[in-house]
Amino acid sequence: MIFNLGSINADHIYGLPHLPGAGETLAADSYYRTLGGKGANQSVAAARAGARVCHIGAVGSDGGWMVDLLGEYGVEVSNIVRHEGPSGHAVVYVDAAGENSIVIYPGANRGLGLADVTTALSAASPGDWLMMQNETNLQVETARLAQGAGMHLAYSAAPFDADAVEAILPFVRLLILNDVEARQLERAIGAIAVPQLLITRGAEGADWHDNISGEVISVPAFDVTPVDTTGAGDTFVGYLIASIAQGLAPGPALKRASAAAALQVQRPGTAEAIPTAEETAAFLA
Repeated sequence: MIFNLGSINADHIYGLPHLPGAGETLAADSYYRTLGGKGANQSVAAARAGARVCHIGAVGSDGGWMVDLLGEYGVEVSNIVRHEGPSGHAVVYVDAAGENSIVIYPGANRGLGLADVTTALSAASPGDWLMMQNETNLQVETARLAQGAGMHLAYSAAPFDADAVEAILPFVRLLILNDVEARQLERAIGAIAVPQLLITRGAEGADWHDNISGEVISVPAFDVTPVDTTGAGDTFVGYLIASIAQGLAPGPALKRASAAAALQVQRPGTAEAIPTAEETAAFLA
């Protein structure tokens, strides 16, 4: 079982000829709204990889459609609470090469109560996984509950905040950073002391560091032509944690996650672009 304390956002995606510079006004070539948020994306990816996933989160009065979509994508939604006011949302700019620039408004994502999390994790068993990102409140409190329940914590330290990451580190089994965030964290706290560390490098792949055994595994990214890179990292992480929870060793799990991300970037959108386990297996074959 995988639990995910994660954000749920409405992504407003604008296709542009190029990303805007300071003071520049651009006319968008396209626009659509879709389900997003690092948490929701990771939950969908883990569910599509075949894992049982319980999402812990919150939406506003405008967010019912996002909860419905998560359910349609195979995520358990009984622990998503509803609040008055707006849901979290993101404004996503995507240029002609598929690169993006994103602004996030947290909204209901930071309105969870401790009782909400406690109730959700009461169903957890030792050895279950908890995924978290830096887009909700109650991270340390939830990590402490997970540790008490004997769970494994995988933490995606984005959006990056060194103080928030440092507070979570004592509870983390797997810390996930991109290469820029890893350098920032090392400058802030020195050596990164966690059992496992995953550093993602976008089109250059990812590196897995097992600080217990000393093993380092590097997996390249598949050579594909991207349409939209939004959500690619979340697809990678969700597939990775699902694969490890399903019993795969890190090497095959990383390769499977890389394949899922390669498929995802060749499609427009975020959660709806995440491939199924069958599609990913066919790509690898």
